[in-house]
Amino acid sequence: MSHGNKLREQIVSPGTTPLIGVHDMYSASIAAEHYDGLFVSGFGFAASYYGLPDIGFIAWPDMVAFVQRLRGAFPRHHLLVDIDDGYVDPEVACHVVEGLERIGASGVILEDQKRPRRCGHADGKQVLPLDEYLAKLEMVLRTRRDLVVVARTDATDEHDILHRAGTLAATDADVVLVDGVRSVEWIRRIRAVVGDKPLLFNQIAGGKSPRLSLGELTELGVDVAVYSTPCLFAAHEAIDSALAGLKRADGRLPEIDGARGVGVRAATALLERNIARLRAEPERVGL
Repeated sequence: MSHGNKLREQIVSPGTTPLIGVHDMYSASIAAEHYDGLFVSGFGFAASYYGLPDIGFIAWPDMVAFVQRLRGAFPRHHLLVDIDDGYVDPEVACHVVEGLERIGASGVILEDQKRPRRCGHADGKQVLPLDEYLAKLEMVLRTRRDLVVVARTDATDEHDILHRAGTLAATDADVVLVDGVRSVEWIRRIRAVVGDKPLLFNQIAGGKSPRLSLGELTELGVDVAVYSTPCLFAAHEAIDSALAGLKRADGRLPEIDGARGVGVRAATALLERNIARLRAEPERVGL
């Protein structure tokens, strides 16, 4: 079964499927120990690869190369990839979708923002005319074979949110995402207008959306939950804390707990498991 169909099968199974946002190979190595699904977050990738905010700096060859490395290390995990607006042009979006499907991505998220784009939970977002976005989406849908396609709207006007959500649900996209949903009541309203189409909910720490458990999301009829940046923000906090402690200790490294601490042995063991997974189930991941 293809990676796309495996994810599609998981999405329609009972409960809410969690996909964990990763920003580099190391964070993915840790996340893969806990969850079966990974989300390649645009916010996380822009931050880790470029050191820049999520406002449209990502170059598609960099994203494709990252996904290729992920698939090589994690042959069985679901990989949902944020491709922003398809890197502006519909032809580029289709080329990227072809490449990602060829190297084993499970799915992509395509948004309706226009440039300059913003993180889905930031202020100042603007959306393309709906017809323009639908034309791009339809080209992508014709291009993919089995790849899951999530149609995302970043509309902020209340009427436009519901209109676009309903319109996207009527396309051949597999899943609908309204980003930056502000309340449980709005999740219910969106769920009602998309009908039987699977619904995705995006959670990001400090964002505009409520913090909800998977059980709560299941009760609300949400099929997929992406957690955009838990690894990135945890790394930020841990690195800052570790370096502040190193400064206080005049550069003396802390003692490592042999059972639970992370040092060279634990890190090496984690990374060696990536090699073991690839050798157990080799995949051809050439462009």
